[in-house]
Amino acid sequence: MSSYRPIGPVVGIVGAGQLARMSQQPAIALGVELRVLAGAPDESAARVIVDTRIGDYRDLGDLRDFAQGCDAITFDHEHVPTEHIRALAGAGHSVHPGADALVHAQDKAVMRERLTAIGVPCPAWSRLSSAADVPGFAEEHGWPVVLKAVRGGYDGRGVWVCEDTAQAEEAFASGAELMAEAFVPFERELAVLVARSPHGQGVSYPVVETVQRDGICVEVLAPAPGLDREDAAAAQHIGLKIAHELGVTGLLAVEMFQTARGLVVNELAMRPHNSGHWTIEGSRTSQFEQHLRAVLDLPLGSPTMTAQVVVMANLLGGDDPDLFKRYEHVLAHDPGIKLHFYGKQVRPGRKIGHVTALGSNLDEVRARARHAAVYLMTGEYT
Repeated sequence: MSSYRPIGPVVGIVGAGQLARMSQQPAIALGVELRVLAGAPDESAARVIVDTRIGDYRDLGDLRDFAQGCDAITFDHEHVPTEHIRALAGAGHSVHPGADALVHAQDKAVMRERLTAIGVPCPAWSRLSSAADVPGFAEEHGWPVVLKAVRGGYDGRGVWVCEDTAQAEEAFASGAELMAEAFVPFERELAVLVARSPHGQGVSYPVVETVQRDGICVEVLAPAPGLDREDAAAAQHIGLKIAHELGVTGLLAVEMFQTARGLVVNELAMRPHNSGHWTIEGSRTSQFEQHLRAVLDLPLGSPTMTAQVVVMANLLGGDDPDLFKRYEHVLAHDPGIKLHFYGKQVRPGRKIGHVTALGSNLDEVRARARHAAVYLMTGEYT
């Protein structure tokens, strides 16, 4: 039996995707040791984190074994069964976020009920039992009607924008439990990332603009260009209010629509988030370090930006899997660009990494990030 003993606290991350992978570097600097629960040894974080355990996050026995010896447990995704999270906490483990908070990121109907109750601006919505309920909702709120899977949807999956009853019936053919939301005519999409520790300290990062294509975030602009101070402060207030009211511990990402009538909350995530990857180079404290600090109840770090403008562009897989052969051009063309690859096999449309550019002029910084991302993905110039 090994005599190895951790020097610092051990944080167990359930899930071994890119979020767990990108947590490794700040963990090293903090003296924190990471343990991940992976479904297979070739998953993103399992490739770089030594203490990788193989198991099923849906199996309570695997979760109990994994949690032994961890000072805190957190999550790379929201799919762990709520009752298993309660069981871990009931056994004395420090779990962040807890089940009562995380359920609002797992179940969209529960989220809408709670946010509406605490006065957070949301679209009109309704639970549904069948496609026959949709025309009545549309009569009150108009077409199109947005149908969403109550559980499990992400990156555009599990969302149907229906123009008529026939399209609603097609959505119900998926077999998922669905809810209806009124379509929101928005000007752009924003996101705010906040952190909250168990003893209640909270901080907010600058509000960012997220650019979506086919339901997938392709670009993040920090700070959101042209957003006036009042709207920025309102977005941060909404994020911190939700974190407090829901009892979130760790990071909370709040995705919002900016409309002619104000801000409307779209989705929640309680973990590091794609809208915050820019913070690795663009903030004094990255979202990954901040999440580790929060779940260990350490003082939170400064969210101050390190540059006037930061742009992050996601890398999506294409037909050519060999991105590494294009490294040389990107690094030589722009020594200031930062590349992050997630250790994933390339598949068309899959998020396999991101690039970040920093500077003082939005158009220039955005062009640099786009050039690097497009060339890495396609080998073509923008």
